[in-house]
Amino acid sequence: MYLSALLTSAGINIAVCVVIFSLYSVLRKQPRFMNVYFGQKLAQMKTKRHDPFCFERLFPSASWIIKAWEASEDHILASGGLDAVVFLRLIVFSIRIFSLAATLCIFLVLPINYYGKEMEHKVIPSESLEVFSIANVQTGSKRLWAHCLALYIITCSACALLYHEYRSITKMRLSYITEGLSNPGHFTVLVRGIPWSQYESYNETVAKFFSTYYASSYLSHKMVYRSGTVQKLMTNAGKMYKMLKIPATEQQCGTSFMRCGLCGETATSFKILVTEAESDRKRSDFDGSDLRKEEYAAAFVFFRTRYAAMVAAQSLQSPNPMKWVTEKAPDPKDVYWTNLGLPYRILWIRRIAVLVVSILFVAFFLVPVTLTQSLVNLDKLQNTFPFLKGILKRKFTSQLATGYLPSVILMLFLYIAPPVMLLFAAMEGAISRSSRKKSACIKLLYFMIWNVFFANIFTGTIIKNLVGEVARNLKNPKNIPNELASAVPTTATFFMTYILTSGWASLSFELLQPLALLCNFFYRYVLRNKDESSYGTWTFPYHTEIPRVILFAVMGFTCSIMAPLILPFLLVYFFLAYLVYRNQILNVYVTNYQTGGLYWPAVHNATIFSLVLTQIIASGVFGLKESTLASGFTFPLIICTLLFNEYCRQRFLPVFRRSAAKVLIEMDWQDEQSGRLEEIHQRLQSAYCQFTSTTIQDETMHENPCETVVSELQDLEDVASGKAQISGSSIGHPSPEIKESDLK
Repeated sequence: MYLSALLTSAGINIAVCVVIFSLYSVLRKQPRFMNVYFGQKLAQMKTKRHDPFCFERLFPSASWIIKAWEASEDHILASGGLDAVVFLRLIVFSIRIFSLAATLCIFLVLPINYYGKEMEHKVIPSESLEVFSIANVQTGSKRLWAHCLALYIITCSACALLYHEYRSITKMRLSYITEGLSNPGHFTVLVRGIPWSQYESYNETVAKFFSTYYASSYLSHKMVYRSGTVQKLMTNAGKMYKMLKIPATEQQCGTSFMRCGLCGETATSFKILVTEAESDRKRSDFDGSDLRKEEYAAAFVFFRTRYAAMVAAQSLQSPNPMKWVTEKAPDPKDVYWTNLGLPYRILWIRRIAVLVVSILFVAFFLVPVTLTQSLVNLDKLQNTFPFLKGILKRKFTSQLATGYLPSVILMLFLYIAPPVMLLFAAMEGAISRSSRKKSACIKLLYFMIWNVFFANIFTGTIIKNLVGEVARNLKNPKNIPNELASAVPTTATFFMTYILTSGWASLSFELLQPLALLCNFFYRYVLRNKDESSYGTWTFPYHTEIPRVILFAVMGFTCSIMAPLILPFLLVYFFLAYLVYRNQILNVYVTNYQTGGLYWPAVHNATIFSLVLTQIIASGVFGLKESTLASGFTFPLIICTLLFNEYCRQRFLPVFRRSAAKVLIEMDWQDEQSGRLEEIHQRLQSAYCQFTSTTIQDETMHENPCETVVSELQDLEDVASGKAQISGSSIGHPSPEIKESDLK
């Protein structure tokens, strides 16, 4: 690929970003789209809206960038929780390390690569991108010591920054645990694999077991019941009622000339049925006589203290590990009720099945990967396929086909992966929504590193050679580092275009929220629904965004000394991501549950993997360039990086896996001295409520932007003019305020 093709891709993506950013700055000022761009604040307020028109709404502005930049970390923590802080810390870490790498490699490594061989250089736009990579350095050149020195500086700086971030986030996680004094999950244990008995129900078996073996600490328990067909019908009926109901003020108006897009009736033709009493709505759907038939072999067991719950959760309750399986219960809003009824003894079969299906899914994705690499290497294929010569004669067509289309095609195919990984995580038996999203995040991370990074490298190399030599070399594991060493510098050109398309352009679409806009249009103009409380809100898609950021970091580390030209494009992406995601966390996404920072160990491990992979590839490149000393000096760096990772694993990781007994005991003492313990005990039973209407809505509302919202938005005053203020606050969130400046 030539530099002109890369510049063509950059120009197209810059134009797309400018247009979409400008469109966003206009749309966010429109009151009808406030539920799309201010869902985080509107979900916590009861308002009534007026829409006075002003010309300022029609002009783009950049004030949202200033607000996103100036927001403090405490504000981010209050709005998005610890997971949001961890995600932004990942971006900040990337900005710091790649700013250092860009400064070092652009001014030290890039000139060495460009003048590595004695050759006649063309005009820079007509130069091949391989001229700017380490592939252009002459074999046996002593200048390779500069690359080795840059590798040492980048690795040492990355490890120092990683240690600082790990220590800081560990302290924040401890604070997150200690500040949740009234969190019912600290007193609750989920028990599964309850033995069946023909003489007594699961309820009686649980009560007998824990009152016998945990007599001093056992408080009570709550069984998990089947959510049968009747319950599902009632839940769906409630959703449809919320979606189609008309406010009482609308019923008093005359018939509307606008008709519903689905049934053709007028907007006021739906009749509102009399709703049931609040006490009846919160009543369980089961009679006492049917309880035994509807019980699952799972229950939430409540203990008197946090320490007792921790001991019970981490203990082996029975000589048979498949029975009386206990673990820490998730927070009430985080419970994934669908999976609690799965028999524990078959979960291992599900995990094996998911692993097999995942491998097949990865194999399927080799088809679009091969297609993208074929487009990138059209100039290499024209000798084999002569009909391509006519296409490549047109300069713009050639630049578009090799510099822009490959990354677009791969990005479109990759949109299939996130929902599939969420499905796989649910099939494995995740008991909480946060653990399901975390499992999907890790699966998607493996998937993207293999398909976007390794698969593109190997398929690109095979296509370029069009002979069986590469395939034969890959059969021998000893030759894989050498193949990586020769392929990474040349495949880096595709990674640059992928960063432009999947990075820059995806950030602009993340800001615009096109799917939420479509849902807004469907509810407002097709269903003629005026109740904005049924439009729905989003939760932050950690399972898609964390793997994307880590993938770009892997590309940055591996290509930093091989093809430094990638670093400026990467830095632009991280700076844009920092602003865009801060804005989205503060304004758009609703935090209903979180892992409490459990994403960071995966981020740390992925970064260590990136560093070690970079060092292995560098060692192979130095070996191919016949620089034995430079190749030998990378091995101590690999060993030191692995030792650093082991130290962090021993020092910080246990805090993320288990709760400290000292911390929990001190929290129990504080509650006992302040008299809060009895109050917490009284709230435990009502916290884990499976079939109340509020719980059903809480369980579903934040996963899909087209599902219902629990809180109804009422008493809205002067939002468009920026004078609305929220009274009260939700747990863990400050009282948000939508000002006039927020809409600019």
